[in-house]
Amino acid sequence: MILKKDSSEQKLRGAYYTPLQLADAIVRLFASQDISTILEPSCGDGVFLDSLKKLELFDKVEKITAVEIESDEAEKVKKQYSSFKQVEVCTEDFFEFYNGVLGKETYDLILGNPPYIRYQYLKESQRNIQSQILISHGMKSNKLINAWVAFVVACVQLLSDKGKIAFVIPAEILQVSYAEDLRLYLSNNLAKITLITFEQLVFPGIEQEVVVFIGEKCEQEKGIRIIEMRDLDDFDKLNLEQNGFQKMQHVKEKWTKYFITEDEMNLIKILRKDKRFAKFSEYGMINVGITTGNNNYFSVTEEITKKYELQNVTLPLIGRSSHAHGINFTNKDWEHNKETGKRARLISFPEIPYEEYPDKHKEYIMFGEKNGENEGYKCSIRDRWYIVPSVWIPDAFFLRRNNLYPKFVLNKCNAVSTDTMHRIKFNENVDPENILLAYYNSISFSFTELCGRSYGGGVLEILPSEMGNILLPNITNINLELRKKLLTYIDFVVRNNENIEKALDLVDNEILIKMLNIDPEICSRCRCIWKKMQKRRLKRGQY
Repeated sequence: MILKKDSSEQKLRGAYYTPLQLADAIVRLFASQDISTILEPSCGDGVFLDSLKKLELFDKVEKITAVEIESDEAEKVKKQYSSFKQVEVCTEDFFEFYNGVLGKETYDLILGNPPYIRYQYLKESQRNIQSQILISHGMKSNKLINAWVAFVVACVQLLSDKGKIAFVIPAEILQVSYAEDLRLYLSNNLAKITLITFEQLVFPGIEQEVVVFIGEKCEQEKGIRIIEMRDLDDFDKLNLEQNGFQKMQHVKEKWTKYFITEDEMNLIKILRKDKRFAKFSEYGMINVGITTGNNNYFSVTEEITKKYELQNVTLPLIGRSSHAHGINFTNKDWEHNKETGKRARLISFPEIPYEEYPDKHKEYIMFGEKNGENEGYKCSIRDRWYIVPSVWIPDAFFLRRNNLYPKFVLNKCNAVSTDTMHRIKFNENVDPENILLAYYNSISFSFTELCGRSYGGGVLEILPSEMGNILLPNITNINLELRKKLLTYIDFVVRNNENIEKALDLVDNEILIKMLNIDPEICSRCRCIWKKMQKRRLKRGQY
């Protein structure tokens, strides 16, 4: 966590100014439309006003209202546009402005780049107004919600009957759980939603991935669409009137599902109801890995283990993707990790009086305190910072962050994992090898991409609750010789870094098609969904 005293003024204000090229492109989308009133709720340095002027829209509208909380910026913009009677610059917090005009003013176009401010950086008065805005519209208010969410909700309320909103907002809207209420709210209050995404990062020097969100009110609901662009230059080829809307689903689910076609989405719905499949969560408990509070300190090499005589207070550790060589994590794998210098042990000091600790263990604890290893938040709130809680041995592991695909690995050597992996404890009546085999197929892989979330670096992240929604084929009655043959082949493919599609081909054919009588066309379509979603995020990781 970044403490407020250590944060830059820019971060506290959430002020990341929009490139002029992007502002021009957004304004150009509405240049030919019938618009009388415009609102810019966080005008910053006035870049959207610059674009409106540049595209000669000032004379076409009756009034442009710009709001800016920072007085220095507001004064600059006021001075720059003082000769334009239709421009009004208000120096105040947008949330207070909203309370003052709600029910009195509406706007045909609201556009801009709302501030990206985390809850902990908001003033108490801002938190209260934000909470009122969200709760009054049936949404939850909590400490995870960023200020831009309340900006969007408030601005939708200020739209005229046929008003339009165009915002540059974090791509998080597509997938994060804290925006799930917002997704439902927007689908319920807007007739058309367009999301423009970019392969390249469009804010110079900032790793935050953004989308252009365009919402429109009109009498008949048209739906939602996602338009994918490589970079800002692609706006030159964009026709916003083009077709491509999908029927809007009024749910809190991730909008990443709209990257697939309506036919593909219907297939996913059918599979969710298919009794030949069950959710991952139905087979056991899925939990985050061990939260040590300081993986570098508690995950140790053989060299450190010997130096401080830690052998009897450590457990075998599978720490990251490179530690998982195949689909079974064995003693041989662990020995290899130790021999090659990996941090292959996790320290788990016992709950006994400190005085009873061996001198070498005390020495390692003092070494940690000397280097400030005990000062991190998770460590500092423990009664004894060096005792890691919730240490237990799971049946299997599932990688949290992944490149090509998430590995699912059975625990064959009583190992543990840090929070780089999720840990699974299967129900009593579940055969772990059945679940292991059931995961490696095209249908389950397609659900993995749809259930997870991707970020600017091309990484797929999946949380325990999301992992729990992955569909697995029910193969309870599988022939054991066939299972052994298939698992041996999958393990060979994974260990040798061969194309995982070789394994998927075999399992699709032997399990989905031959055993469960799944139509081969369904397998093929799900493979396409997986590859489409995978390709999309990996391309974004190239820039």
